[in-house]
Amino acid sequence: MNWNSASEFLAMGGYGLYVWGSYAVTALIMAAEPWLAARRRRRALIEAMHAAESESSS
Repeated sequence: MNWNSASEFLAMGGYGLYVWGSYAVTALIMAAEPWLAARRRRRALIEAMHAAESESSS
């Protein structure tokens, strides 16, 4: 495909909304995954510490 302007490139022959929307959703998911994984890890470590404390006090 040949585009004569940046606006034609962004429009992607009428499919720009779907193409750029897909890129945006993918980028959002890729950015959110490490943050969510770190949050789950932190929560698991806290739960493990609480479980160890309750075992040692029993």
